[in-house]
Amino acid sequence: MNKPKIVSREEWLEARKLHLANEKRLTRLYDQLAAERRRLPWVKLDKKYVFEAPEGRVTLAELFDRRSQLIVNHFMLGPGSEAGCVGCSFGADHVNAGLVHLEQRDVRYVAVSRAPLAEIERFKARMGWSFRWVSSHGSDFNYDFHVSFTKEELARGTIYYNFAEQPVHYPSEDLQGTSVFYRDEAGDVFHTYSSYARGGEGVLATYACLDLTPRGRDEHGPTQTLGDWVRHHDSYGKEPAPTRH
Repeated sequence: MNKPKIVSREEWLEARKLHLANEKRLTRLYDQLAAERRRLPWVKLDKKYVFEAPEGRVTLAELFDRRSQLIVNHFMLGPGSEAGCVGCSFGADHVNAGLVHLEQRDVRYVAVSRAPLAEIERFKARMGWSFRWVSSHGSDFNYDFHVSFTKEELARGTIYYNFAEQPVHYPSEDLQGTSVFYRDEAGDVFHTYSSYARGGEGVLATYACLDLTPRGRDEHGPTQTLGDWVRHHDSYGKEPAPTRH
């Protein structure tokens, strides 16, 4: 990290006020973006999706659990995986702490993965999470929402992800995503929103805190992403610490 210019308190205050104007501009822009998101059109889901839950088979509509809004975390945990994606786990750590607040605002949060339920339950217990997590194993759900890919698609070299055809950067059958649904009084379910890749950063309070610090995110490793330093929360200290720059 290059050490910045050292100035008087008066010069610092002048620079800080200029930056504050940009911070306020960004806040207003985010408010506008959120309002625009709420005005997006919806798609009614006619296909019936069924998941495996601890109590048995449940439908997408049943995942709302008396609420009208549902956030689905497309968690990267495929069949046979011993542990979930580190990035997905990083996000889940943040959301798990806020579940009680979400549920007071008519929102249900559920993770969905292709792994069989027993594998999900084993990793969930290891992480100590309390959010609802169900299995879409054997269903089209992940594929229909473009977060899972067939071996044929990967062999072809391109996949449809983040609303575009793009090259396969690494041969993973699952990628990260978030989808939002609404259930009306008649019981009909609508798809209202999805985001992928960096679209999931909004839940990462750790990033918000790091962005306040002089070093920032300090991601200067091979991938220049959280993959350079984030670990499962029970693995810190068990692996070599990443090099700082």
